[in-house]
Amino acid sequence: MSTAFLTLIAVIVCILFRILNVHSQPLKPSVWCLDAQFLDCLYKIAPVLREPYIPPRLWGFSGHVQTVLHSIVGRVRCPWPLGERVYMSLHDGSTLTYDLYQPLNEQEDDITVAICPGIANSSESVYIRTFVHLAQCNGYRCAVLNHIGALRSVQVTSTRIFTYGHTEDFAAMVENLNQKYRQSRIVAVGFSLGGNLVTKYMGEDQKTKPISVIGGISICQGYNAVEGTKWLLNWQNFRRFYLYIMTENVKSIILRHRHVLLSDEVKTRHNLNERDIIAAATLPELDEAYTRRVYNFPSTQELYKWSSSLFYFDSIKKPMIFINAKDDPLIPENLLHPIKEYATTRQYTAYVEVAHGGHLGFYEGGFLYPNPVTWLDRTLVAMVGSLVMMQEVGKVAS
Repeated sequence: MSTAFLTLIAVIVCILFRILNVHSQPLKPSVWCLDAQFLDCLYKIAPVLREPYIPPRLWGFSGHVQTVLHSIVGRVRCPWPLGERVYMSLHDGSTLTYDLYQPLNEQEDDITVAICPGIANSSESVYIRTFVHLAQCNGYRCAVLNHIGALRSVQVTSTRIFTYGHTEDFAAMVENLNQKYRQSRIVAVGFSLGGNLVTKYMGEDQKTKPISVIGGISICQGYNAVEGTKWLLNWQNFRRFYLYIMTENVKSIILRHRHVLLSDEVKTRHNLNERDIIAAATLPELDEAYTRRVYNFPSTQELYKWSSSLFYFDSIKKPMIFINAKDDPLIPENLLHPIKEYATTRQYTAYVEVAHGGHLGFYEGGFLYPNPVTWLDRTLVAMVGSLVMMQEVGKVAS
């Protein structure tokens, strides 16, 4: 065997080891929290935060691998929870649906987890189903918003789909849950884009929010779309590649419903050019050609500022927990500085940062084959319990 061939193999192995980041070790999550009482509740109900997060040894220390596996595979041995689909007609003519899942085990408290999935996702997304099943087994009712346009089986009935900052759909689901279950307390949970929507919803007009909403949890969001899109447009850390995938997912939804969204009347009304929409290779290009026009924004920058949860932080009144992975290839560390500062200056707020996990991955255990339940799933279920406990403590204190 030639020296050159052995050298090539050695180089390939070194590159793989670097990509897989196998030299890393499991680390405990870092927690930023000003409120000692809130932190105590969090640690008491979610002791997992005091323990190292242990990803699969071979590939779990790579944020890229975690992210790609999450987007392609989702979860291993994923259950299919049984629920009912609720249809709602909104004031703008949109047909909103959400899936409702009842608890599988009895619990003394009536708790409903209102879930907002990531971009272009729905109740049929694998990672959502896994979390819902685990929450059901722990005695929680779950409701999952289906982003308008995301379900192939539900046609759009108005001239819009979901977007990054439109919280009215989530608010309508929460209000409907409040009407159905008057005695239930509601915890809002959002993943990625859904995390941004949940946070923005919690910071918007408090008078329109049911008092049954006791807190929220946000996972893997970027907080600031204005700055975030600048980072995603760079090729560094393959962010431009991830942006392309997200763009294609959103574009496919628009084109799937083009008979409604891109009718001649709609194109004339909003000055839409279908060729520009089809040709868009990035979300900013797609938002310039479609989203900002449909939502009547003068520029994409105005759309992004309106959409970003960062600008609604100061109006949040209820307890909030934020989670991000440090190796998330979609969210650079620069975007995480504001949430760290916020968590260390506000009561009833905690920010949890995990060294590994990628974007919504957080696979756990094993060498090659991970556990069926992820670190994120079991941590979220515990965090819901901590928010419930915090509300109980608050009642006693008052």
